[in-house]
Amino acid sequence: MDVPGSLTAQLYLLAYDARKERVVTNHRFPYLLRAAALTDLLLTGRIADDGGKVRVVSEDPLADPVLDGLLHQIAQSGPRPWRHWIGKDGRATVRAVRDELETGRWIRVEPRRPFLVFSTSHVRVRDTRVVKRLTAQVSTALTGPVSRIGDREAALVGLAAAGELGTILPRASRRAHKQRIALLSERGGPVASALRKVIQQARAASGG
Repeated sequence: MDVPGSLTAQLYLLAYDARKERVVTNHRFPYLLRAAALTDLLLTGRIADDGGKVRVVSEDPLADPVLDGLLHQIAQSGPRPWRHWIGKDGRATVRAVRDELETGRWIRVEPRRPFLVFSTSHVRVRDTRVVKRLTAQVSTALTGPVSRIGDREAALVGLAAAGELGTILPRASRRAHKQRIALLSERGGPVASALRKVIQQARAASGG
């Protein structure tokens, strides 16, 4: 069973709630996917950390509309802090990732209340075995030998924890595996730490 290659797509699918049978998002989710896209670019050598700011190393496209769009955006803007890019255009990124997954037939978008002004939609995963495989990867990264965990798996766990993705890492799990998560987060680069700070700031601004 294959899984999508990008961290953005993987984290979107990991937001699937099996009990509710749909992908569940919240106010932290746009920040999480932006952070995932930045990490994808970092791990593929397109960007690098330069004193706490994002620097473009290569503008070679990755044939991924979400990642290539962000890379172009960064290149046009010049060096800015990681937190700037995590907090920018998050909702557009969520829609773009959803559309990409729908086109690839990983998910099915089902409209709800389509005739009202404020229509909603439910997102269902077409083959839940994909989610189970991704969940197994997270579980292995949390409990298996560290030497066998790749950088992408480490980054996946670090981002899911920093983004408080409750479908895969509820609070109790984050507490139980606190040390391992910290170790894996370091391997994923500076993005998870920046994501955590962005969410903390957003929470403080909204009064908790």
